[in-house]
Amino acid sequence: MPSTSLHSAPAQAAAPLKFYSFALSGHAHRVALMLSLLDVPHQRIDVDLRQREQKRPEFLALNAFGQVPVIDDNGVVVADSTAILVYLAKRYGGGAWLPEDAAGAAAVQRWLSVASGPLAGGPASARLVTLFGASLDVDATLARAHALLAVMEGELAQRDFLAGSEPTIADVACYAYVAHAPEGNVSLADYPRIRAWLSRIENLPRFVPMESSPVGLLAA
Repeated sequence: MPSTSLHSAPAQAAAPLKFYSFALSGHAHRVALMLSLLDVPHQRIDVDLRQREQKRPEFLALNAFGQVPVIDDNGVVVADSTAILVYLAKRYGGGAWLPEDAAGAAAVQRWLSVASGPLAGGPASARLVTLFGASLDVDATLARAHALLAVMEGELAQRDFLAGSEPTIADVACYAYVAHAPEGNVSLADYPRIRAWLSRIENLPRFVPMESSPVGLLAA
């Protein structure tokens, strides 16, 4: 054990990680879910996107792109949801959520790219139309969403999780916008393997859901 001195100043506990979030953002939910799964103490700071708080100078100092989420882990500032997932897995995950081997890491990266590409352009964009009134080509957005879900359905025939037999940050990155696809008028009825995958994630210890919105297929 390290020695101590009667004259030594008491060690100060590290301040909790700061998490800049917006409750309706699937990007932010990725981080909220990862923090909870890893049981990382943190302080959530809500950023009101509708009031454009993300474009204020004090927030732009954290992320020049003016986007949530952002974390500040005792001076280590990380922006971009998938970059934050990598950081949290490396910093707090003990190797459980991001494989160290080349093939495993590549499999995870493949799905992080999907999260930033086809998922953003499909289910996430469809939800932007119904929830925030985004001016997008609805038919093209729905077509992209179902094209992605068809691929995911096929991939999940081979394994329980996107990048292997155990959950990784790949699953965390893709969960929210797939789970909330019906809010964008994207039905999951024809994708039983995807629904089973969502259930497996929702049954993980310390899972936290994203706030649901009564729009799209969920409208009253």
